[in-house]
Amino acid sequence: MKAVVRLFFHLLYHQFAFAYDLVAAAVSLGRWKDWVMSAIPFIEGTRILEIGHGPGHLQRLLLDLDLVAVGVDESRQMGFLAKRNTDGFALLARGLAQRLPFPDSTFDTVVATFPAEYIFDPVTLTEAHRVLRENGRFVILPGAILTGRGAWDRLMAWAFRVTGQTPPDLSEIIHKRSKEPFFKAGFQVETHEMEVRSSVVFVMAAVKSPERNGDEARSIRGDAETRKG
Repeated sequence: MKAVVRLFFHLLYHQFAFAYDLVAAAVSLGRWKDWVMSAIPFIEGTRILEIGHGPGHLQRLLLDLDLVAVGVDESRQMGFLAKRNTDGFALLARGLAQRLPFPDSTFDTVVATFPAEYIFDPVTLTEAHRVLRENGRFVILPGAILTGRGAWDRLMAWAFRVTGQTPPDLSEIIHKRSKEPFFKAGFQVETHEMEVRSSVVFVMAAVKSPERNGDEARSIRGDAETRKG
């Protein structure tokens, strides 16, 4: 089942990207964009990098707030959609979260909404730390849970659990993941649960610790390169 779901989302993010918004709206019962907007209150500063910008809805919101919106995504199809949905104003790059194509200390906030497992990769965390200024923020919206009691809410919540998209212990998983990996990467992190239209949205807000050891960061990246080789 997990392999099938993984293939489905890969196709949805690439070859079938044109259907992404329709599917997202359907599975969230129209709450998807509201969920994405839940990250906005945790964003600080004016220079914002979004990892995995998808079709560009958060990019549009950031631009409307007169912020410098920059996005990176490995999907060429999503880059096309995001460019169209921001009327060409977003600054987009194609690349991987584990190798961000930006100089050190460039951004005030790095944000990712509904990212895949790569977001918890130690190399991703190290890269986010690198491109953030001192005391910059790494904001992650890892998931949401439908809590409505209507028939469709319960059906979609059941489907999310069966496919592994929202395990019943999601809150506990997020709290566990927010400790050691983020601390090792040089972050102090807080987790938040927000009620949004008969659902609960989880947000992780991590602050870059200024005492991060540069040698340790380089060691993490070096270990990753060794594993790839």
